[in-house]
Amino acid sequence: MSETKIKPAPVRRSVTVKAAQARAFQVFTDGFGRWWPKDHHIGKVAMTAGVIEPRVGGRWYEVSEDGSQCDWGKVLVWEPPARIVLAWQLTAQWQYAPDFQTEVEVRFTPEGDATRVELEHRCLERFGIDAEKVRTSIDSPKGWPDILRQYAEAASE
Repeated sequence: MSETKIKPAPVRRSVTVKAAQARAFQVFTDGFGRWWPKDHHIGKVAMTAGVIEPRVGGRWYEVSEDGSQCDWGKVLVWEPPARIVLAWQLTAQWQYAPDFQTEVEVRFTPEGDATRVELEHRCLERFGIDAEKVRTSIDSPKGWPDILRQYAEAASE
């Protein structure tokens, strides 16, 4: 009998922000460094900013207090103001690996004067034996739920 592996479900989270679609997209991308939690970093020195370069192939990275940079991934899809897909190139050990990739897709859908922001972190099976551990971590209250809450506060200002 062959062993079957269960593919972990993507992490899906959403939030409604009190902002027009274009502003919601702009705050998520150009304003990324203002709302991303500074304690969510991989560098050896405290993080001062996070950057998403506004183009397909652009870098997604952190800037540390000492000016050093740590890559997190790259932009796979850039469709302002409706959608962005980022390559998450952090391993289960929270280290950047250029040959590793899961995907974070974020969609921005207008809802009257607000925007519904839907995030999906997928391809988690690529974490291998650590897939469920990573999924549990990024879906925990301090993972994507809290990150999106902080984003929503910034976008609604």
